[in-house]
Amino acid sequence: MDKNKILLILAFFSIYVFWGSTYLLNKIVVTELPPLMISSLRFIIAGGLIFIIALVLKIPILIPRKQFINSLIAAFLFLAYGNGTIVWALQYVDSGFASLEASTQPIVILILMRLLYGIKIKTKSVIGVLLGILGIYLLVSQKRIVVENESVFAAVMIFTCVLSWSIGSLFVAKATLPKNYFIATGYQMFFGGIMLAISSFSFGEDWVAPSAWSLTATLSIIALIIFGSIAAFTSYNYLLKKVSTEKVATAAYINPMVAVFLGWYFLDEPLSTQTIIAAGVLLTGVYFINSAKRKLIKKAP
Repeated sequence: MDKNKILLILAFFSIYVFWGSTYLLNKIVVTELPPLMISSLRFIIAGGLIFIIALVLKIPILIPRKQFINSLIAAFLFLAYGNGTIVWALQYVDSGFASLEASTQPIVILILMRLLYGIKIKTKSVIGVLLGILGIYLLVSQKRIVVENESVFAAVMIFTCVLSWSIGSLFVAKATLPKNYFIATGYQMFFGGIMLAISSFSFGEDWVAPSAWSLTATLSIIALIIFGSIAAFTSYNYLLKKVSTEKVATAAYINPMVAVFLGWYFLDEPLSTQTIIAAGVLLTGVYFINSAKRKLIKKAP
């Protein structure tokens, strides 16, 4: 097996498993610490570590103005809004629920490509979209979601995060960013962290010193920085340039399985029959879309 295949396998493992575990880790953290504060610290530290490693390895970190601006845009779509808001929403919904709703990303990407680029959707993908809509309805129509206003609002906000990530994925696939994926991740992490810190102060969050964190929260944050941020996000940027966007989006139906299992096993999150059915319908819809095997993003102008 050549080096490129090994890198692709490791990168997919990273976005499948490491990102799947971030729902559990973030859920643990937000039960104790302010969501925007902890998200900002996570990304600022991760971005800073990347730049330190780059300097030690003598990797150039200065980038042209265009790449700088594109990195700012990607940081907002992926991290400041896309990630920060979903972490906030985890205060009100289960980690498994959030991951299942996030699994609609391939469906949203497909619809955006149709609306933005006029690319025809194949019959199999249309079936996938319809199944996705049905799955979302089954997921969010559950009594314990509907009767709680904060949970309903959180579910709506998670969908806006999915939209932000989908737009970001299409943008990054075509945008001029630092050629070194490690450096590209560093800039997006650092910029996203700064934006989240500004948001945290704007919303009046009370910052808590690390000395007051519990051991569980501290270990969760370390894991988020190393695996969920540096490893997974570098892999994501790498894959967006190496394979088609819809293939990268397959993580959307692996992540939920990892997240739902971890949430059930470690946090005793309930698994209702309707949730299981909704998950099956959703993931089948995503499978239909990705099994179409069309590199649609290559056809986009």
